[in-house]
Amino acid sequence: MKTTLLAAAALAALATAAHAQDSHAGHDMSGQHAPTSDPQGPTDPHAGHDMSGMDMSGPATATDDAAPHAMTSALGPFPMSRDGSGTAWQPDASPHMGAMGHHGDWMTMGHALINVVYSDQGGPRGGDKAFLAGMVMGMAQRPLGQGTLGLRAMLSPDPFMGKSGYPLLLAAGESADGATPLVDRQHPHDLFMELSASYSLPVGERGSLFLYGGLPGEPAFGPPSFMHRLSALDSPEAPITHHWLDSTHITFGVLTAGYVQGDWKVEASRFRGREPDEKRFDIETGALDSTAARISWNPGQNWSVQASWADIKSPEALEPHHDETRFSASGAYLRRLERGGLVAVSLAAAQKNRQPGPILWGVLAEAAYMPNDAWTVFGRAERVDQDELAHGHGDPVTVGKLSVGAIHDWTLRPGVKLGLGALVSAFDIPSPLKASYGEPSAGMVFVRLKVG
Repeated sequence: MKTTLLAAAALAALATAAHAQDSHAGHDMSGQHAPTSDPQGPTDPHAGHDMSGMDMSGPATATDDAAPHAMTSALGPFPMSRDGSGTAWQPDASPHMGAMGHHGDWMTMGHALINVVYSDQGGPRGGDKAFLAGMVMGMAQRPLGQGTLGLRAMLSPDPFMGKSGYPLLLAAGESADGATPLVDRQHPHDLFMELSASYSLPVGERGSLFLYGGLPGEPAFGPPSFMHRLSALDSPEAPITHHWLDSTHITFGVLTAGYVQGDWKVEASRFRGREPDEKRFDIETGALDSTAARISWNPGQNWSVQASWADIKSPEALEPHHDETRFSASGAYLRRLERGGLVAVSLAAAQKNRQPGPILWGVLAEAAYMPNDAWTVFGRAERVDQDELAHGHGDPVTVGKLSVGAIHDWTLRPGVKLGLGALVSAFDIPSPLKASYGEPSAGMVFVRLKVG
């Protein structure tokens, strides 16, 4: 019954959003217009710190026309809007959301996104739960010597949902208590999602060398993590491909070196392979025993593609003798629409080779459509080869999931929005699992506070 009500709410929201597309087609999204400056950013690595033309008397959102494209990244002479999570790239045309400030030589940015969610996962293996999720992040950068120093911090309220996380059918990975695998649940992220520093030096007019370190941080593997992808930002649920594409985004010990030349980047990381333990409020340490490498290319303002590899030592605490090799490839597309809207699409595939164990594939397609600054419609389709859904490793089976949803935002004040959203999910479950799963459906309703 609960799932039915959630489905009705989400479908009603989708219908209203579709109507809003027509009735508000001419809405002026002043913060979403296409950039007018050089998409490659200034060639002077310090030029982005000149914010004399901006009104800094109060917080300004980085989606303002000039803001994201007037500043360069801390990692090189390219627009800050290209920065995703860790050192990953996204399309240059992306709106870089955040409240910005300028304090002497320091440029700062802050952003918060907090969801209060009720999840109802149907069927014999489902469950329901209300929980808090999201992130609060801040960054600062300044010229230092011949280069640029960057600092970033990101915190999450996820630990307050409890060690067992929240119900999410077909998800698996990590442990709830250090003894029991999580199956059909999404683990909470740690309180400290990123505490990192970087330093970059210019090489010629369009190049840079950079060093990035985090405790925790994100190694050079995969696309930007799901809570940072523009195609996934408005959905409160984690993808079931999380442990294929981006579960390394909270790594307690990572060191990355990279080289940027124009629209290309090559980088390599040494990092701690072990997933975070069940103690979600602490800082962990350990040997940098794993390796990752990634090549990224932004062929134009609207595109970003990457291919990456990782050799991960003993990622799971419950299976310390199992290593993993992962490969991933992904592409992201983002376009500002003529009347002020936005569309973002991501496609990704990854292979997880457990040693010893089978080779498992995960594939994801997700998209978000924002017809104006009040409505967003989003969706995600996934297929994964899973061998953990029988509560213990068995023969791999291929499962699928489709989620669609919508959110409506109300502006409370400049840079602060309150949103109400819902989503529904359907599943493709093969016959070996039908007896335990039945024919489930699932849904979520959520309230979101967005600052910056």
